[in-house]
Amino acid sequence: MAASKRDYYEVLGVAKSADADEIKRAYRKLAMKHHPDRAEGNKGDAESKFKEAAEAYEILGDPQKRQRYDQYGHAGVGGQHDFQHMDVEDIASMFGDLFGAAFGGGGGRRGHPGGAQRGYDLETQVELTLEEVANGSQKTIEFDREDLCGECRGSGAKPGSAPVACPTCGGQGRVAQQGFGGMFRMVTACPSCRGAGRVVRDPCGACRGSGRKRKKHVVEVHIPAGAREGQSVVLGGEGEPGANGGPAGDLHATIVIEQHELFQRHNNDLVCQIPISFTQAALGAKVDVPTLFGKEEMDVPAGTQHGEVFKIRGKGLPDIRSQRKGDQLVQVLIEVPRKLTDKQKHLLREFAGMDDVSASPQRKSFLDKIKEKLTGESKS
Repeated sequence: MAASKRDYYEVLGVAKSADADEIKRAYRKLAMKHHPDRAEGNKGDAESKFKEAAEAYEILGDPQKRQRYDQYGHAGVGGQHDFQHMDVEDIASMFGDLFGAAFGGGGGRRGHPGGAQRGYDLETQVELTLEEVANGSQKTIEFDREDLCGECRGSGAKPGSAPVACPTCGGQGRVAQQGFGGMFRMVTACPSCRGAGRVVRDPCGACRGSGRKRKKHVVEVHIPAGAREGQSVVLGGEGEPGANGGPAGDLHATIVIEQHELFQRHNNDLVCQIPISFTQAALGAKVDVPTLFGKEEMDVPAGTQHGEVFKIRGKGLPDIRSQRKGDQLVQVLIEVPRKLTDKQKHLLREFAGMDDVSASPQRKSFLDKIKEKLTGESKS
């Protein structure tokens, strides 16, 4: 009995409420990670995961198919492509527009044999503090990249030699196989050259015939003020180099924002909490409030209640497009002292003796409601 399929949302690692862009990003990331040409370790397992992700994207990336899947599950989207029996490059070519021509028919490294082929795109992360988000930042990114081997210049052949046409496919990169009693032909990537159309007889010793060597690279990237979590900055040509004179891929730097000890972000506004004393709340006061741009003096009016929120205009984060700054929202928390001196206790007792409930409208309303309820119960 065939194993049951996993939930497509689970496969892509997204919530059911994810929008089209989130689904596209999730699929692109998985496809780049599990493509057999790039995956490390078990190639068969990587290919299976690649095909599983492609099947999930074919359904969730199409609004009508997604609606049927949400309503009926796998039964509602039967009869789609059988990705497990498709060639990896054929699958990649179906969605080539998602990868900047990084795969198969989209002009990737294994495109038309002998032709110029664009290099793979790469992904990395860049971490920012809220202060860097507020002011913009120049960041240094270190990452590993498969560069062309310096000895063979990417050919994979020992210096002085060159790759030759694959004898299995005659340099075509594809082979045709008869299926189901010869009723039709199925064209697949050549198993000998894996679609390249050429094979190396005498491999380069430096790269063992791969034509590539992993190297560490360092690049500088400017992050504009107001950047948001999950946004990407694209560095053109900083991905892996192309083949046969093809252009290099791009580097996609995804922004991750560190949690701040004082502020929380809400769109372009910042939210913080500050403690004030009972006397400051009752009598009013001027307090210093921290902002990302230095201290700001804020008026706390007399009679301020616990949890009230005040706004300091223009002290939030800039909008990434207009650069207009949001506001800072300050919530005051009235702090009750845990320890009092004898004099403080004496003064508070005197205050309690003079306490007028009419001066506290919320407490008066609450006490009146209790009195009415008790009175009503006694009448019954």
